[in-house]
Amino acid sequence: MIGLASTPAFAVPSFAIQTGQPCQSCHVGGFGPQLTLFGREFKIRGYTQRIGGFSNPLAAMVVVSGVHTKDDQAEPPAPALSLNNNIAIDQFSVFVAGGIGQHFGGFVQTTYDGVAKAWAWDNVDLRGVTSTMIGSTEVLFGTSVNNSPTVQDLWNTLTAWGFPYTDSGLAPGPAAAPLIAGGLAQTTVGVTGYAWINQSIYLEGGGYGSPKAGTLTWLGADPYAPGSISGIAPYARVAYQKVFGSQNIQIGAYGLWANMVPGRDTSTGLTDRYVDLGLDGSWQYTTGAGDMFTLNARYVHETQTLGASDMLGIASNYNNHLTDIRADASYYWRNHIGGTVQLFSTSGSADALLYGGSFTGSPNSAGATFQIDGTPFGASDSPSPYLNLRVGFQYTAYTKFDGAKTNYDGNGANASGNNTARVFAWFAF
Repeated sequence: MIGLASTPAFAVPSFAIQTGQPCQSCHVGGFGPQLTLFGREFKIRGYTQRIGGFSNPLAAMVVVSGVHTKDDQAEPPAPALSLNNNIAIDQFSVFVAGGIGQHFGGFVQTTYDGVAKAWAWDNVDLRGVTSTMIGSTEVLFGTSVNNSPTVQDLWNTLTAWGFPYTDSGLAPGPAAAPLIAGGLAQTTVGVTGYAWINQSIYLEGGGYGSPKAGTLTWLGADPYAPGSISGIAPYARVAYQKVFGSQNIQIGAYGLWANMVPGRDTSTGLTDRYVDLGLDGSWQYTTGAGDMFTLNARYVHETQTLGASDMLGIASNYNNHLTDIRADASYYWRNHIGGTVQLFSTSGSADALLYGGSFTGSPNSAGATFQIDGTPFGASDSPSPYLNLRVGFQYTAYTKFDGAKTNYDGNGANASGNNTARVFAWFAF
């Protein structure tokens, strides 16, 4: 799953025990979090499918990385680490995951960040579901209580479960990202309701709020970054999925509207207004031999009205915008060994205060990530459904970083200096 400073990684063996299915039934490449058609149905139906009575709901996972950047970093990623060539346990997670009866299920995750040396609550998705027939059409109704916008989503296009499915706090990364791209993860609690019509049309709506600062501190989350939501932040999602034999496609749209109090500082009496609107799409194809091809893409445009940040001297502009575009393609041989390539681009308004780490004051970054990996344990012939392993190599190359290709920090640092090679081993048991 997710480390405190990483992208989510997800593969819970307790679900495999509950359903009697190998991990590759639910996951592309035999390992999470990229879902197959079967995996999406399991999730949207509240994680309730099972082959028998009670099954062990406990599971755990560990991700270990070795990271090398083209140039030494300006400072170590954490105390006691080097400027380059670091090895660390990115995360150790414990899960309680499973279904209760026919209508309730979910998972709760707690994670130790081996780079930051800290425990915190992690992804939470608790569901209640029921279904009915309207004429000859099945309509599934559900609700999700979760702590991160998009963590409840079915497709691997949105941020919570998007590629790269695992990364490391050892690696450098651009400073700018839309609020919906993980900015509210583990610092909010939301309730959404959804309808799944004829296994094709997905409609969802709900809202998110911020727990008290003391509560988030107790849970191990930072209550001050990016701040707190004033009132409720609405969230909406619509998607259409179509199955063509061994292929399926999906197109969708999503949005988040949030009034934020930066740093929980209410002294100005103002808030920052974020409106994130996006489009996404995906395609999967499974050959008769069991090979899998996938495509995922998303676009999100964010408008920022920064009344509070402008007054507090955090932002230079009252109005800003930010656009993020990502697309990835993968191929898995026999759903065991595969490769993925992603292109990404973030661009927006220059703001000397908001993006003060950049010499240009610009949020613009772009590049590509390549990954090859293998999953020796995760199929029906694995020695045990309790043991899953993925090993891989990941390389990220930047053509632009925090606003420029060269000298982006004013001290001679180039975007390509952040090019990162990572070797990882990811265990779930």
